[in-house]
Amino acid sequence: MLLSNVRKSTVRHGLLEKGDKVLVACSGGADSTALLLALLELSGEYDLRIAVAHFNHRLRRASDQDERFVIRLARKLGLPVYVKREDIRAWALKHGQNIEEAGRERRYRFLRDTASRVGARKIATGHTLTDQAETVLMRLLRGTGPRGLEGIAPCVDNLIIRPLIDIERREVEAYLRSSETPHREDESNRNLDYLRNRVRRRLIPYLEKSFDPKIVRHLGKLAEISREEEKVWAELCGAEEERSIIRRKGTVFLDARRLSALPPGSGRRLVRAFLAAVKGDLRRFTFRDVEAVRLLAEQKEAALPGNLFLSRERGLISVKEKTKPAPRFEHKWDGKKRLAIPALRLSFVGRIKKGMTKLPSYDDRRRALVDAGKINFPLLVRNCREGDRYRPLGSPGRKKLAEIMRSKGIPPGERGRHPVFISGEEIIWVSGLPIADDHRVTPTTRRVLVIERR
Repeated sequence: MLLSNVRKSTVRHGLLEKGDKVLVACSGGADSTALLLALLELSGEYDLRIAVAHFNHRLRRASDQDERFVIRLARKLGLPVYVKREDIRAWALKHGQNIEEAGRERRYRFLRDTASRVGARKIATGHTLTDQAETVLMRLLRGTGPRGLEGIAPCVDNLIIRPLIDIERREVEAYLRSSETPHREDESNRNLDYLRNRVRRRLIPYLEKSFDPKIVRHLGKLAEISREEEKVWAELCGAEEERSIIRRKGTVFLDARRLSALPPGSGRRLVRAFLAAVKGDLRRFTFRDVEAVRLLAEQKEAALPGNLFLSRERGLISVKEKTKPAPRFEHKWDGKKRLAIPALRLSFVGRIKKGMTKLPSYDDRRRALVDAGKINFPLLVRNCREGDRYRPLGSPGRKKLAEIMRSKGIPPGERGRHPVFISGEEIIWVSGLPIADDHRVTPTTRRVLVIERR
């Protein structure tokens, strides 16, 4: 029965081609052991060449026994076997990942690398229909959208295949009993601290008994329908993604203006496509993360899982480059000598001009002209600080410096690099911004302080 169903799934999902070399991921458990035997039985029909791969996570006392079991099984079947050991707990700690995430990442890296090295065109894993149902339920319990309901794909990148994906675990276990084939039991599968184990041992049996004995198949069908409809939506939204996701010199941008014009559902799809382009996958991103990007305001930043920081500037959302915060500095200046700010590698020069003739032009970025008669020397020159306020030239009133910088398009990470010039308690100029209105040059001004950036 199982072999017949594996054959049907293989044809239905287009998993194998004649002459394929298949690397079978085998943990020694029931599912992967049954998969290995079933593919071996099908090898004649498809002219398959089969090899075995085992990844030892070194998480359990019995891990080494599992490894030896798989090696003995492969040798008994006359198959080549490839093994790797790695301390996943240490890897997860070093890279800030949870153990499950780290284990999956390293296991699939080993499988892909091994397949490439030995010339395998397919990697077969033992995911079953019961695994599919568990995955869908877990995502529902944690919170998911339509795409999360796709569950486990039968085939990924035409490389990773799941020939047991339409077969329930009870059928796998019956197959092993009938063939009197031993397998390993993972004792951690009985630990109800893990959500998957609670879903497997409590929730699904309860749903089968109290609602529908076919709940596993219903959930598998839901996943299949979701995958099929996702393909349709992906095609429909593809044109918008091509227009809105921009690639320039190795950097990926998202057109925030086009994003803002889309309905929420379309906007979320566009954000997910952008995040996948930036990170490579959507793991660890939640609905809240997607919404944070979709609603990101101009000159604002969003912190996402995996130390990913995005910023929106000039209508484009992109990964924010990690910049060191501006070093703190504070200098007193008489307005005459050269003012060096080593922390910023900047310098300024000052000079006093009498009268209003032959004054240089205003240039907020590089030059300020202020009424020297209204200044108390020495000036204090420092970084901007929280709570700083002043009245820019022509403004009707005082404003927060942070708000002025935001309106001028100065990113938060750069604001500490704009020196603030202070007379007494009053800001007279911030490099890159207009001078203070209260210190402007007027027809009655007798002496003008000219500050220039060099």
